[in-house]
Amino acid sequence: MLTIIMECRDNEAELAQTLSALVPGAVEGIVRDVIVLDRGSRDGSSTVADAAGCRFLATWDMPEVLRSARGDWLLLLQPGARPMTGWVDAIVDHVAVDPGPARFRDARGYRRPFLQRLARGTPPLERGYLVSKRQAAAAARPGMALADIARGGKARDLGAEIVPAWAVRAMRAEAGR
Repeated sequence: MLTIIMECRDNEAELAQTLSALVPGAVEGIVRDVIVLDRGSRDGSSTVADAAGCRFLATWDMPEVLRSARGDWLLLLQPGARPMTGWVDAIVDHVAVDPGPARFRDARGYRRPFLQRLARGTPPLERGYLVSKRQAAAAARPGMALADIARGGKARDLGAEIVPAWAVRAMRAEAGR
């Protein structure tokens, strides 16, 4: 039913955190496969992806990646983002009734300050992006990034929250002090 796709570059720790949050979806049989698109990592990202059973692609063509996805729906995520409790049910409910794209809601404790959101806007994948494989394939072009697929797409809110990747990085930096 669902293929998870992420782009990474030297995101070994973040990738591991996101993959661990996806385990409930794999257990429920919702996650069919995970594809990690690499942008020149020099860390252990490929090892983490391989250990988790993901496809790790160092070179790719976006239309071909989307064609090879096993799920009918795609969940595009940033490495480090963690869907919170209830994400599996929220996706199943959405897919059952709405053919359009969706995004997770911001986790209550992890919202950017209002002025920061206003000045910079929200990056297209900060709250993830759930889209049908058919819709994504129609928009895909060679050389395209995942964020380009999600950019400008009108999306409903899912009934689940996500801890964004920036918050996970901030927590790690704070713990390291």
